[in-house]
Formats: sequence, C-alpha cells, structure tokens
Amino acid sequence: MATAVLFGSFAAFLLLNVPIGISLGIAALITLFMFQSIPVDFLMKELVTSIDNFPLLAVPFFILAGEIMGKGGISDRLFRFANSFVGNKTGGFAIATIITCMFFAAISGSGPATVAAIGTIMIPAMVNVGYDKKFATAIVAAAGSIGVIIPPSIPMIMYGVGGSVSIGDLFIAGIVPGIIVGLGMMVWAYIYSKKKGYMGSDEPTSLKNIVKSFLNATWALAIPVIILGGIYTGWFTPTEAAAIAVAVGLVVSLFIYKELKFRDLPKILIESSLTTAVVMIIVGTATAFGKFITIEQIPTKIAEAMLAISENPLVVMALITVFLLIVGCFMDTTAAIIILTPILLPVAVQIGYDPVHFGIIMVVNLAIGFITPPLGVNLFVASGISGFSIGAISKTVIPFFIAMVISLILIILLPQLSLLFL
Repeated sequence: MATAVLFGSFAAFLLLNVPIGISLGIAALITLFMFQSIPVDFLMKELVTSIDNFPLLAVPFFILAGEIMGKGGISDRLFRFANSFVGNKTGGFAIATIITCMFFAAISGSGPATVAAIGTIMIPAMVNVGYDKKFATAIVAAAGSIGVIIPPSIPMIMYGVGGSVSIGDLFIAGIVPGIIVGLGMMVWAYIYSKKKGYMGSDEPTSLKNIVKSFLNATWALAIPVIILGGIYTGWFTPTEAAAIAVAVGLVVSLFIYKELKFRDLPKILIESSLTTAVVMIIVGTATAFGKFITIEQIPTKIAEAMLAISENPLVVMALITVFLLIVGCFMDTTAAIIILTPILLPVAVQIGYDPVHFGIIMVVNLAIGFITPPLGVNLFVASGISGFSIGAISKTVIPFFIAMVISLILIILLPQLSLLFL
C-alpha cells in the first residue's frame, strides 16, 4: 500500500507539471504522514544528510566550471581546433561540432551545459555555410548528451555515491564509450551531409592550419588533460579536480584569453548557483524517496520479478535497458540514478555485470533521455537557441537516437570497451 501511495502521488505530481524535485519530496512526505512507521523528521534529515557528502562537492564545482568555460572563449577555440581536421570535408562543420561537444564534455560534465556552450556558436555557424537549421539544432542537442558520458560526469558522480563505486574508475571507464557514441553520431552526420551536399569551411586541411589552431587552443585543450590526468594519476580526487577546474578556467578565461570580464562573474555565479540548487534539491528528495523504496524492499521484488522472467544475463539486461530508456523520457537523469541505482545495481551484479561497467550502461541509457520527449532537456535548450519547437527537433534527432542506441548495445555486449583501462 505504501508503495502504491509513493509512486501514485509522484506520478500525479509529474502529470500536474510540478518540478521533479518537489514532486519527489511531496510524494515522500505524503507517504510519511499516511504510514507513520518512520519518524516524522525523516525527510528533513535526508534533505541535509544526503548532500553532506564530500564527493558531491564536485557537482557545484563542475557546474561552475562549465559556466565559466562556456562564456570564456574556450568552446570557440575547441571548435576551431576540431574544424582544422575536418572542416573542408563532407559534413565538416557537422562532424567538427560533434568533436567539439566531445572536447567540452571533458570539461563540463553536463549535457545541457554542453548544448548551451556549443549551440550558441555552432548553430548559426552551420546555417551560415548552408546547413539546414533544424539539422544543425538536432546535431547540437544529440552531441550534447555526450557531456555526461565522457568524464568528468555529474551522473557518474551520483552513481558512484549511490552505489559505493569508485568515481575515478567510472571516469576512466567512460572515455571509450563516449568516443564510440560520438563516432556513431559522426557516421549519420556524414551520411546525411553527403546526401544534402553539406560541406564546411573553404579553408583546406593542412599541417599549418592544424598547428595554428592547436596553438590557439592550447589552454582549452590543456584543461581536460589537467582535470582527468590529475584524477587518473592520483594527484587529486574528482572533487579536488572540480575545484581545480574552476580555478584553471577562471585564470584562462580572465587573464589568458581575456574574453571573460570580472563584471561577468556575478551573473555566472548566480546561474551556476541556481543550477546547483535544483540539482541538490533533487538529490535530497530523491534520496528520501529511494529510502522508502528500500524500506518497502522494492529492489528485492524487482530482482525476483526480472529473474523469474529469465536468468539469461542478456535478457535481463535487455529488460533493464528498455526500462531505463522509458524512464529517461520522463525523469531527470540525476533523480533516476539516485532512485534506481540501489534497485538495479544488485540485479546487475547478481547476473554477473561489473558495477563499473553497469554504471556506464546506466549513464549512457539515461543520456539518451536528454533527446527523448517529453522531458528531453537538451531539446529544450537547443529549442531556446534555434527557435524551433520541441516536436520539430524531435523528428530530426531520431537518427541520432538510433545511433546512440546502437552504441549502447555495443557497450553492453563488449564490457572491455568500458573496462579497457581498469
């Protein structure tokens, strides 16, 4: 009965368009008052203790770093470097945009932040050289999803905290899958561009242009090397890396590229604080929601139900994948990971999946949710930049969705892609 009230009230609030963090909190509160076997102050304690966590400090820092670097000229230099390799080839601008999103993913850790930083530059640039604006918008929306797959990744931090899995190992495991997803998108971008005759810049690909753009983007390219290199060598933790990313981003944007001014900082701090507040509210309420699920022994029941259907690991993983793809359409990635990790991770381990490998499967699954309506956060951000409706972008983004699903299947079937460097 408590389970029905918990999920029923949560679904009702979502249908009423109540923000997901508030929906989770009110659903937990209603259940708390109706079934008073749990102390009344349970929800308040969870809201505080769930975010009183050192690894979670990385989240606001990476959000702030993404805001700083998106407005500090870094994304523009990353594009010029990527464009120097493929700019004059078939679909050059489209492929360069995807590569730029992959570079920026190694800085921001956020899908929507990647779309906002790259979209404002690349959508007008592609339109200026003859690309269809709808196609350009779909590319940025889809490629922005890589922002949570290539490390650093905020969802990976959430999974690591919720599943007691090494965040450093998750970051290492996310590199190859992120590249595979990017390559899958590039294949479709090339096919479509060849059909439509889309090219890129008139500037030829040459060693001189590559070296010139590399020197211009040296600091932009050095930032992910500093962040990830420091984590992988053990010089600092992911949380410390996030703080260093903010410091390096400020120095590069203010004093080296000089495209960020001190007067811009208050607005950046406000925007990143609002984003952080939303994320942390979701973390707190989703944790309380998840505790109710654990008390009701829902993870055990779901595990038993799935294993009753089949004990074949691939069949069970197929069920989990379909379930996560559906969840990604309706639920925020952060909330989904916090709620579902305690439920699905034991099932995955029971059928023989490595916790790190399953973490990557889960993150890639939910990353696809960034481009699937009705939630589709990346679609909303891209829509705000281009002016197209969500429906119009959704149709154009379907081939990229298929490319991501194919990439996901490869990641599931070939665990060595995720565990190669571990």
